[in-house]
Amino acid sequence: MPVFQAKRRVHHTADEMFDLVADVERYREFVPLCLGNSIRSHESRGQTEILITNMVVACGIWRESFVSRVMLDRPNGCILVDSTDGPLRELHTQWTFQSRSGGSCDVGFYLRYELASRTLALLMGPVLDMAFGRFVQAFERRAGSVYGSRHVRISPRAISA
Repeated sequence: MPVFQAKRRVHHTADEMFDLVADVERYREFVPLCLGNSIRSHESRGQTEILITNMVVACGIWRESFVSRVMLDRPNGCILVDSTDGPLRELHTQWTFQSRSGGSCDVGFYLRYELASRTLALLMGPVLDMAFGRFVQAFERRAGSVYGSRHVRISPRAISA
């Protein structure tokens, strides 16, 4: 089962980065392969918000949609995404946001997925691996576009497995 992990120090606040990742309806503007992501339902449980989303992804003639449960846990600086339908047997994503000094934060990203069929894994696995491997960079670029560049170096530390 492919796994992607990265941890980056970005020069935006934890709240800014949380808001950027939580804004799922804007993903079509910058997330690789994403044609759209809509919110089907939204509920609050204390300080945690739970979204049910429908994401449409495409590459060439391949086009699929899948439903995910997105848990926005701002007090703990964490966003969890789980999906078990569509072309995915499993998708689990975890984002973490830890404040650091000087208006920066550490953003952690973990993604594990398994496609529902072996044939689909052979055909689309390499494309999804490439796209998922670029997720963190897509969000870093988006943060620069939305919040502006702070002209400081982003730590290159990233781990892919």
